[in-house]
Formats: sequence, C-alpha cells, structure tokens
Amino acid sequence: MSQKYSGGCEHVHTHADHDPIDNHTCHCSVCKSVTGQPTTHVAFFNHDDVVVDHPEELNRQPFNANNPDGPLELCTCKDCGTPIMLDDKQNRIRAIVPNLMGYADAFPAATYHAFYDAAAGVARPSDGRPVHEGLRPEFVWPQGS
Repeated sequence: MSQKYSGGCEHVHTHADHDPIDNHTCHCSVCKSVTGQPTTHVAFFNHDDVVVDHPEELNRQPFNANNPDGPLELCTCKDCGTPIMLDDKQNRIRAIVPNLMGYADAFPAATYHAFYDAAAGVARPSDGRPVHEGLRPEFVWPQGS
C-alpha cells in the first residue's frame, strides 16, 4: 500500500497517511542557518502521524544551535547524512522540509508565510498568501506525551 506522503533516503524511510497540521514558508533565522535557503517550506505533522522505519539509524542534533536544550532535534541518516525530519522531544510534532527530506514535488504548497521579520531587510512576500510574524494565530500545538 502506498502512503499519502513519503520521504527519507535509501537507508531510512518516513511516511504519513494524514495531512500536515501546519504547512508554511518559514522566514526564521534558524531555518535559514540550518538549510542555507532564504526561505524554507516546512510542514508540521502530529508526532505519531510520521512513521520512521529505522529510528535507530538516525543521528540527532539540536535543531537550534543557540538553544541546544530546545525541543526540536534535526534527525539525519547515520549512513549518508541526509536530513530525515525534525523530531520534537515533547512528542508533539514531527516536521518535514519537503525539498530536503525526500518528499515528492507534489507535496502541497505552503499556505502562509511564518516568522517574517521586516527588520531583516527582505521584501514582504507578495504572493497572496497570509504573512505572519510567527506561526498562524489559530495554530495550537498538539498535546505531547
């Protein structure tokens, strides 16, 4: 059976059969630093909605070097170094960056812009999607375990 969304690398595979709970273009400095991209397409899934076939094959490192005790860990393949997902130590979400984590080009487009900061000197996005200084106001973090 094929999954709705699937990604990973040749060593570690991930999939989800449910839609993301949040799907945005991120403008934050952490995403810029980690990905090297000026903006990053990020999709949040409920933690248990993203299945990993070989979690023992993941290296984990803090997502935010300036907050090493923060909740998010960047998980990369031990064999090839491919980024696989962001995992939340509080078990609330798993985040996928479709263009870096093996997800198909057919992944749904981001629905809004998050963490836009006019002081960064970048023009405000003008593609018609909402622009927010953080996550969309109605976003509610899921319960962790």
